[in-house]
Parts: sequence; C-alpha cells; structure tokens
Amino acid sequence: MSIELSEQELIRRESLAKLRALGIEPYPADLFPVDTLSSQIKEHFEEGKKVVLAGRLMSRRIMGKASFAEIQDSEGRIQVYVNRDEICEGEDKTLYNDVFKKLTDIGDFIGIEGELFTTKVGEKSVNVKKFTMLSKSLKPLPLPKTDKEGKVYDAFTDPEMRYRQRYVDLVVNPNVKETFVKRTKVMRSMRNFFDTKGYMEVETPILQPIPGGASARPFITHHNALNIPLYLRIANELYLKRLIVGGFDGVYEFAKDFRNEGMDRTHNPEFTVMEIYVSYKDYNWMMDFTEEMLETVAQDVLGTTEFKMGEQDISFKRPFKRVSMTQSIIDFTGFDITGKSEEELRTFAKSIGLEVDETMGKGKLIDEIFGEKCEGNYIQPTFITDYPKEMSPLCKKHRDNPDLTERFELMVNGKEIANAYSELNDPIDQRERFEEQLKLSEKGDDEAMFIDQDFLRSLEYGMPPTSGMGIGIDRLVMLLTNQASIQEVLFFPQMKPEAFTKKGPELNENEKVIFDIIAKEKSMELLDLKGRVGLSNKQWDKSIKSLGKAGLLKVSKVDELLKVDLVD
Repeated sequence: MSIELSEQELIRRESLAKLRALGIEPYPADLFPVDTLSSQIKEHFEEGKKVVLAGRLMSRRIMGKASFAEIQDSEGRIQVYVNRDEICEGEDKTLYNDVFKKLTDIGDFIGIEGELFTTKVGEKSVNVKKFTMLSKSLKPLPLPKTDKEGKVYDAFTDPEMRYRQRYVDLVVNPNVKETFVKRTKVMRSMRNFFDTKGYMEVETPILQPIPGGASARPFITHHNALNIPLYLRIANELYLKRLIVGGFDGVYEFAKDFRNEGMDRTHNPEFTVMEIYVSYKDYNWMMDFTEEMLETVAQDVLGTTEFKMGEQDISFKRPFKRVSMTQSIIDFTGFDITGKSEEELRTFAKSIGLEVDETMGKGKLIDEIFGEKCEGNYIQPTFITDYPKEMSPLCKKHRDNPDLTERFELMVNGKEIANAYSELNDPIDQRERFEEQLKLSEKGDDEAMFIDQDFLRSLEYGMPPTSGMGIGIDRLVMLLTNQASIQEVLFFPQMKPEAFTKKGPELNENEKVIFDIIAKEKSMELLDLKGRVGLSNKQWDKSIKSLGKAGLLKVSKVDELLKVDLVD
C-alpha cells in the first residue's frame, strides 16, 4: 500500500537523505555514553562540570552563530547552549550551519557533551562542546502552541488519539508520565508491605482449562498441540489457594486477568489485580490488614493519607467504616433482604426500576439492588460486610448466620476496589456451591462459575483456615492519581482498530484528529467539528479538503447549515 506523506514528513525524509550524504548516520549503532540526567544536573549543579546527556530536542531558538535549545530526557527538560565555534573548531562550520540549524528537527534524539554553566538570567544550562545525532524523527510531534495572551492551541488532548498513540502522549504531556510513575510506586509499596510480613510472591497460569475464581464471561482460545480449549484467566484465586493447600503460609500475586465483558470508564477487558491469601486468618483480620496496607501505600506514594478524587476529599487514614450489606440496602432502599425468596427479590428490584430477568438468581438480584442503589453512596473507604451466601460461592458461611458469608468488599468513591473472604475450605460445602452455580448456568447465566474438580480434590487433602483478598490495581491507581477513567492509568487500553486504516491512504496527524471524531459521531455540524478539533484555519481547510478528496467524509448543506458525514 502506498504511503501518503504530509509536507513536513517529506521534508524530514529529505533531511534524512542529506545527513547520510554528509556521512552522518541518523541511526548510529554504537552506544552513547550518557552519564547524567536533567534532574541530576538541576539537583546537583556544579558550575563548569563536564556532562554527557541525551534526549529529544523539544524547542530551539536560533540566533545566528548561537542557539538555545531544550533537551527532554526521562527526567524532564534542560536548556542547552549551542555555539557554532564551540562545536565546529576548524574552518568547516557544516555541523552547525547545516546539520544543527537545517537538518535537525524538533523530536530528534541527540547526544550532548558539554559543561554546566548559568545564564545571565540564572538558568542552569549546558554549554555544548560536542553534538551527535542519535535518532532522526520522521513525524512531527503535536506540540502545543501558546499565543501572546497565554492561550494554548493544538494541544494533544483528544483521548482517542492519546490512548492510541500513548508514545506521543508521554512525550508531549509530561503529567501523563507522572501517573504511570505513581502506578509503579503503588505496586512497589504493596510488594514491600507484603514482603516485610514474610509473604511470598508467586506466579500462576494465565491460560487455564477452567476459568475459575470469579463469576465472569471468559475469553476462550484453542491449544493446537493438546487439541483442547483454554481460557484466559478471569481470576487467579483457585491456584493461589492450591498453594495454601501445598503448605505456604502466605502467597500473593500481581496478575493480569481478562474478562470478556463491557468497557467503560472503570472497566477494561484486560486488567491488573493483586490477590493475597494468608493461612490461619479470617476476614476480620483481613479488614485490619487491608486498612494498614492502603494507609501505607498512600503515605509511600503521596506522602499523605489525604487526597482528592475529582471534587471529593478522601482519606485512607485508619480505621475505615464497616456496614453489613443487609443494613446498607435497608439504609438506602428501606427493604430488608433477610429471608426473601428469589421472586420477592425480583419483584422488589422491578418496583424500584431495575432491569432484571429470569436468568438472575438471588445473588445477582441482590447484587443489582446494591450496585444501583447503595454502592455509589460510599465515598470514604467503607467495608461492606456479610454478603448473602448466593453471592459468594467461594466464601465461608458466616459463623453467626448460615444464610450469610464472611465476606467484605471495600468501597471508595462509589466503586468497589477490594474483595475478601474467610475462604471456604469445606470441600463438601464447596461442591454444593459449585453445583448451585451449575444450575444458574443451565438457566442461562453465562457468568456462572464452572465446577473445578481439581480444586475440589485439593480441598479434600485439607486447606487450613485462610483469608484471601483481591484488590483492583487499576482502580486504586485511579484514586491515588485523581483519574476518572481507567484508560488514563493503562499504558495501552483496549480499543477498536483504527477505522481510517481500512480506507487506504495514511493520514497525517491533523487529518487523524478530524477523522477519529467523525468516525465516532458519524454526522455532525461542520462548525461543531471545527470547534472540537481546535486547528488553525489554514490547518483546518487543508485537512478537511484532503479528507474529502480521499472519499472519507463529505460536506453538504442542510437547512442553511453545513454538515459533515462519514462516508461508509
């Protein structure tokens, strides 16, 4: 397929050819001996110190025989000063006059060797003694522009573009990188917390013969050599409990799980969880343990237990509030679920406007009532405890009420982020619970659990009293980084394939922005589209005409208004 290049892309390819004609390899193979980072220069500045650093060229101010520029590395930006006679000691000034001024572009990776100095206005900078091309950028970065009034134009803010091209997002939006730095700190803090208590990090299978450990619709694949179906795991619970049977006192795993379900601001089909199982403990102990862990993580990552999520002030300072599920439903609906039949629950659910059907058993009906009428009210961390037995097929019966289970979910900002049990270790009871799930499956519930015969066999060898807890890492990171969408805390969230790739020619960045919006909306007023895109008049006119010529969209007049329609 032929590639349609923008004017800037053509110019950059010409620069690439000219560099090679000058004997300069734009993609050198040998290492570049970096010995410092921008942050280290700023924190430990020494006038006259020799440094070697590398990064992207992000801005440049050419002033005849000298120029100021900014280099961006993994830690931030640093100003560099490039003097023609410093980098070109002899008569040949090609390296400055041609290579740096004309053939080097914003976005190129360059290496710098030089000395630290302070400018007249007090900015810590590098006086460049040697300059090396490390990697030629063939596409222009979508850098924002600021006018004299301070208004920002052409910022790379469209979520669709940012998630598809996270590599660009990370370069031009520095705050995005900070979110993922905090994500790593969250997981590191949790690991340290578990390790200091003597628990062991383990790994369990992602491809499983039975998708167990949760109620969810799985992804299915086929193993050619064994000629059997396999499932991407929906949870790692049953394998971790097998390890407790095998004699480990405490095990935990950071796991990628997969559920073939809907996508929204808090759900992605591939997500990260941490699950931990500790023998000789119960769910009351696990509540205390979870509080302590989250307080520690917040302190490690944020330096405080207080933080904002949207407009809400949230505190991870212990202790957290505890409310039973039965009491919660009474508090927000006035309805007591105790002893109610499936039909009574279904009738009540319908009476309060919930969409329920005949495939839903008692557990799902109660879950629907709680999810719609109660869950969103819990902003501060709150443990919802003592779930009905039908909702928890892997959980031990409550010691005081056999209709309930020893389970809690932790609600924060109206969403569940953790789930924990006193684990069911009675193999006979567990088999009966699985058989109840099988009946739900036969009624049409495609999220009901499978019967895992090998897990039942492991329980028959004996599992000690155990408490387990799973916490959604993605949702926890959303809280601690004040992000309303799960896509903001995933480097590469799941998305539909780019529609424009089916249309033939490759689009430039401005055309992609326009096309991605109209691909979702299908049809909209031209002025609305132009306002959402935020391009200059010249960029807009050129891009909209190009998309029309490519047959991707059409502009028409309807009742005195100009409309833009996607061409199927």
